[in-house]
Amino acid sequence: MKKFIKILQDIGELIVFKHSVFALPFIFTAMVVASKQTNDSVWFGFGLLVLGILCAVSARNFAMAYNRYKDEDIDKLNPRTANRPSVDGRVGRRNLELFIIANAAVFIITAYFINSLAFWLSFPILGILAGYSLFKRFSELAHLVLGLCLGLAPIAGAVAVSGEIPLWSVLLCLGVVFWVAGFDLLYSLQDIEFDQKMGLFSIPSVYGEKATMFISAIFHVVATLLWLLFVWAAQLGFLAFFGIVVSGVILFMEHRIVRRDFSKIDRAFFTLNGYLGILFFVFVLLSAL
Repeated sequence: MKKFIKILQDIGELIVFKHSVFALPFIFTAMVVASKQTNDSVWFGFGLLVLGILCAVSARNFAMAYNRYKDEDIDKLNPRTANRPSVDGRVGRRNLELFIIANAAVFIITAYFINSLAFWLSFPILGILAGYSLFKRFSELAHLVLGLCLGLAPIAGAVAVSGEIPLWSVLLCLGVVFWVAGFDLLYSLQDIEFDQKMGLFSIPSVYGEKATMFISAIFHVVATLLWLLFVWAAQLGFLAFFGIVVSGVILFMEHRIVRRDFSKIDRAFFTLNGYLGILFFVFVLLSAL
């Protein structure tokens, strides 16, 4: 039993479970808005709450574990990632394979119990989640593919509650895509020299630091505009618009921190973006009440 618990702890470290905070607020944002429009209530029920959490967590577990599995050959050469459990032997490839398969199965089965559209969409979604690990080996668009992996969360939330994909959920999805791609660009600056040496196709390795900072800022401006369109399309109130303004300020602070002192990238990446997701959800919820 102790050995099994240790394996779970190592896998938890490997997939950085606490960073689920990036996706969960947006799936719940979509579920709240869809429920308000469908049932005239922000509460979508305890059953869907549990199923939504299971889908979000299992999808992220699958994506992160598959990424670590495919990137072992790269991670072992990068000083920043050489101590990951998938590299130093704490999590063997066999255990990682079982974890990947188990989470894929949980995701598909959970989607089946939500509705038929969710079930059929679960298969291409898993394909997209796995695609990021392959994309960065031949295209600098991998940052946007990573964004799409998280951006699918609000579409999944809308489908779970309403059984359809409304326009506002697509706008919310696209906003998340550019938000994630923007902060992933900043984070990728840490590996610019390594990526160039290994021939990996990140935007920093192809276009350089200054261009990356500029593209990241543009992505975050686009994300903010798309979120404003989401609020308009979903017919939410003033508080939701104010929440988008707050999100824009947080993104501005993120870029300011990185430009002033790149050593604080972890604070900008993890703390500020975590706050953004939570505050985004809170303001939308208050607006929908």
